[in-house]
Amino acid sequence: MDQFSHIYYGVMKSFSVKNKKLRCPKEEGREVAETLARGAKKNSQLLCSLNSSNPHVSVFSQRGKKGINQDCTVVWEEFGCQKDMVFCGVFDGHGPWGHYISRKVRDWMPPTLLCQWQEILALNHLTSNVKKPCKTVGNDVKFGGMDCIEAFDIWKQSFLRTSALIDEELHRHRGIDSYYSGTTAVTIVKQGDLIVVANVGDSRAVLGTTSDDGNLAAVQLTVDLKPNLPQEAARIRHCNGRVYCLPDEPGVNRVWLPNEESPGLAMSRAFGDYCLKDFGLISVPEVTYRHLTNNDRFLLLASDGVWDVLSNQEAVEIIASSPQRETAAKRLVECAVKAWRWKKPGLAVDDCAAVCFYLDNFLSPNKQINSFKPASSSRVERYRNEKAYNIGKGLLCK
Repeated sequence: MDQFSHIYYGVMKSFSVKNKKLRCPKEEGREVAETLARGAKKNSQLLCSLNSSNPHVSVFSQRGKKGINQDCTVVWEEFGCQKDMVFCGVFDGHGPWGHYISRKVRDWMPPTLLCQWQEILALNHLTSNVKKPCKTVGNDVKFGGMDCIEAFDIWKQSFLRTSALIDEELHRHRGIDSYYSGTTAVTIVKQGDLIVVANVGDSRAVLGTTSDDGNLAAVQLTVDLKPNLPQEAARIRHCNGRVYCLPDEPGVNRVWLPNEESPGLAMSRAFGDYCLKDFGLISVPEVTYRHLTNNDRFLLLASDGVWDVLSNQEAVEIIASSPQRETAAKRLVECAVKAWRWKKPGLAVDDCAAVCFYLDNFLSPNKQINSFKPASSSRVERYRNEKAYNIGKGLLCK
């Protein structure tokens, strides 16, 4: 649908002008966004369970050997009642309350983002325009009169405000102790041929695409935000936090309080973890965008339990070689669990979660993925060739 649904458009029209400034009824907007979420879940457009799937989405999460599963996922198709919009996310909790926090952030993120996006559109005086999907006109990408950079800027503002609100809400929540607990969040909004990626922490998003020579390639969409990055470590140390490795973990930098040997956080950004928020830890997402092409096959989001033992290329080849799309995420997680046992013997297997969203039915008509070629470099034959098959089979059988 090229325009807002009647319900959502009605909410946007409810914005009022007072003293020549647009004012947003935040509580009403949040309530409507949550109502949309409940409707999407009822219509099977919102997938939050550990092993949900359909022909173009595969979701799976598995508990490791450290206790309760603290990873969780979400996929919301027709995000905000827009047929061309999808929201995906993977959340990896840590600490005693990590499983509660990851699920709270998962539940809060989509409706809060939707409300913020709506408000920023109104504040940019766009309420009277009908929004259209991101399309290519010649060599230029247009979005209802805006180019993709302008559309991205609105999403970036929305993500930044959403993250700040969620972190504040966690801090105020009396039923959750987030002082020594928190969660990462890697999320993607796809709108037409535009994807906007927001990352807090060390979960990761990767794009499975076809290179010019016809081979499957992995494109990393996010940077793992860990304290080993110079700019992250500099910020933490500037705020009197400490960054160093334990003797038995060479190369694994962690964040520590100024005068205590705790908590030893292995990421430099997270929701929660308020013991470190005055010492350089932040919940500000790194937000980027990409314009999809007809070579792009699927989006893959996963927690660090997957990326600690599998490379980007191994992960996309496991997904691509999966016999059925619906079980692709499960197969990836199973491969990661097997890899933990022989790559990291003696260490407890981490929780693993993955979301795979296939793109072939969700690009603009002029961006539909080309049919597979019968040549040896085609995707089908490559996915079934010895390299792709043995990566998946080998990890599952070790």
